[in-house]
Amino acid sequence: MGFMSGDSFRNIKNGFETMNGGRSDSPKKLPNSRLIGIVAVVIAFFILAANSTYEIKEQEQAVLITLGKAQAVTSSGLHFKIPFIQQVRKVNTTIQGFSIGYNVDTNETISDESLMITSDFNFIDVDFYVEYRYSDPVKALYASSNPLAVLKNISQSCIRTVIGSYPVDDVLTTGKNEIQATIRDMILEKLAAQDIGIQLVNITIQDSQPPTTEVMEAFKAVETAKQGKETALNNANKYRNEQLPSAQAKADAIVKAAEAQKAERINEATAQVARFNAIYEEYIKNPTITRKRMFYEAMEELLPGLKVIIESPGGDMQTIYPLESFTGSSNVQTNNSAANSYNVE
Repeated sequence: MGFMSGDSFRNIKNGFETMNGGRSDSPKKLPNSRLIGIVAVVIAFFILAANSTYEIKEQEQAVLITLGKAQAVTSSGLHFKIPFIQQVRKVNTTIQGFSIGYNVDTNETISDESLMITSDFNFIDVDFYVEYRYSDPVKALYASSNPLAVLKNISQSCIRTVIGSYPVDDVLTTGKNEIQATIRDMILEKLAAQDIGIQLVNITIQDSQPPTTEVMEAFKAVETAKQGKETALNNANKYRNEQLPSAQAKADAIVKAAEAQKAERINEATAQVARFNAIYEEYIKNPTITRKRMFYEAMEELLPGLKVIIESPGGDMQTIYPLESFTGSSNVQTNNSAANSYNVE
């Protein structure tokens, strides 16, 4: 609704005075004054209403400032405040992140952040991504003028400290998980000391590589050699696993054969001992008869395999006499030939 200018208002006023005989009738001005007052009240009401409520979204927290005193408001939804006395500042509590060593939008390397030196004095480019969230909105707004910059500076300091304590091979290959965990623990410890209302969620190594092409090729060759070594070890382990069962089976067979031979010899020795004990008992009873019987048994066993040489009294002639022809069931022809060969001079 627009307001009238001063000239228009004066013209209307002069017209009323002319109609009333040159006298101004003040009650005729009351409707316009009342209308202006109503409009002003309505405008003031809307201004007050707009400044007395605020909304907090699901992933937000707010800080309600009353005459310089800050208070956290964590519940989402519609809230009320005193207009012009209380102020509200909102903080995003979702997980956010920033990069170190490269530009997220262009993926270009930032050498001042990524170039580092390892414990074995090698240069290397390492890129990180840091994830964080605001844990305390009041401290995030008032404990530091720029908590995000503090977090980034702490992260860079911890990264360079940890990378400088590891050799380049660990940074490029096998030590990434351990390096990330060490850096994360160090950042958490320093953030706890600062207490600025910001929390580290995670930090990860995005990429790590030597700064020059020649060095990169050399590291690739080293990595290829390591993979070849792993392949050779795997093949050797495979061959060992294939041969071990066969060797174990052969060893078991040898052990079992030895055990069987051992048992056989023990049994044979036990039998011989028993036989000796039995003979000894008979010997005690009849020593003479037992000795003769043992002698005859020994001769019966030995003589069939012997040939006796008989020498003549003069010593000039020797004759071989086959004793086996007189033992057992020797054939007659053998006996005859043996008898014919017996000559005494």
